[in-house]
Amino acid sequence: MKIRYRLTLQFASIIALILILFSLVVYYFTSLYRQNDFFERIHKRAYITARYILDADESSEEQRRQNQISYYQVLPFEAVRIYSENGELVFAEGKGRFGLSPAVLEKIKKQQEYQYEQGVRQVVGIYYPKAGGDYYVLASSIDAYSLRKLQHLKVILIVGFLGSMVVVLIAGWMFSKQAMRSITKVVSEVEKINASDLHMRLSNAEGKDEVSHLAQTFNKMLDRLELAFEMQSTFVSNASHELRTPLTAMIGELEVALMKKREPEEYERVLHSTLEDAKLLTELSNGLLQIAQASIDASKVKLTNLRFDELVWMAREQALKRKPGSRIEIDFEKFPDDEDRLVVKGNEALLLIAVMNVFENAIKFSPPGLPVHGIIRLKKQEVLLEVKDQGLGIAQDDLKHVFVPFFRAENVRNISGHGIGLPLAERILKLHKAYIEVDSRINQGTTVTIRIPQAYTFIPYRP
Repeated sequence: MKIRYRLTLQFASIIALILILFSLVVYYFTSLYRQNDFFERIHKRAYITARYILDADESSEEQRRQNQISYYQVLPFEAVRIYSENGELVFAEGKGRFGLSPAVLEKIKKQQEYQYEQGVRQVVGIYYPKAGGDYYVLASSIDAYSLRKLQHLKVILIVGFLGSMVVVLIAGWMFSKQAMRSITKVVSEVEKINASDLHMRLSNAEGKDEVSHLAQTFNKMLDRLELAFEMQSTFVSNASHELRTPLTAMIGELEVALMKKREPEEYERVLHSTLEDAKLLTELSNGLLQIAQASIDASKVKLTNLRFDELVWMAREQALKRKPGSRIEIDFEKFPDDEDRLVVKGNEALLLIAVMNVFENAIKFSPPGLPVHGIIRLKKQEVLLEVKDQGLGIAQDDLKHVFVPFFRAENVRNISGHGIGLPLAERILKLHKAYIEVDSRINQGTTVTIRIPQAYTFIPYRP
């Protein structure tokens, strides 16, 4: 069912329930008031009858005349009965069934006054004591006029309810159309967006209501999709270029060598050149394999408690072995009194690769002879490693692509590398609920910050 139909039905159901409750309350209290009011009138008739019939000998002439006038102001379908204390009928006037029984007479005597209904007839019984003996006086009547009015009220309420529901359904349909207008607009705009139009955004994102919040959320999702598509395109382009270069060089060397017979020394040179290109392809393949392994399910990675500072020193030693003659200086901002704050939960082999790649990246882009600085800091629930170099830096437009495999900034394409180090580190750190940030300025160097939760406050990390 469409939301518009559902809104209309819900709106109509709520109004219908309110109208039904209102009508029932009006009808109930009107009926209750009519019943009580008519009982009061019958009650008065019972006393008037008792005084006129039973007190006639004791009243003055004027009083008897007033009682007579009151007595003949009868109610519709009135019937009166007077019984002696032993149950004998003393006086009767009018037709009607009272439903009288010894139990009713007992209630009248006990309560002095008792009222009840016999079908549509209302009956009031009073216990009237006299010096010569006590009497039961029963008066009854049918409130025909008010009952007709009550029936008429019922018809009015039913017709009014049905008429109101017609109006409510029409108003609800128009209201739901108005309420769904912004959502309909969002749907029509979303239907126009495809893979080639990810730059488009929804227009209803400036308001404060839920639809605007939905549009804002969808626009943020489009931002992420656009960036992901762009990163994917960049990855394919750069990976193709990186893989094609050594293959082209190998094919060219081999074709030239096979064009004619050459000296053994020339063949040896070609083989050495081909071997270098093959090693380059191996490095690229290993890098792609490591990225794939770092993208596996985090639940399958075995985590243990380890000292982060010791891991950093191990990564420093490995990086210096690979890059002889380089300098990496490690220091603490402030060594903690509680060394447990340096303990993190992670996979030692993977974290070692991540930190080592960050060091190697910093060494690669630092001028010869200048050291790379590493600073270990402690925050409330995190251990931080800041790695600073004094290299060429990265342009602001290129910073958003630094974690795309094989991406390389324009100003460092003349430096050997494949653009795998930082993307691999970023994927490994994500497995550890950790985060890596890159801040850089052209010709001022680059700062890479690794933030990883402490083991004893290990919670899902959201930067």
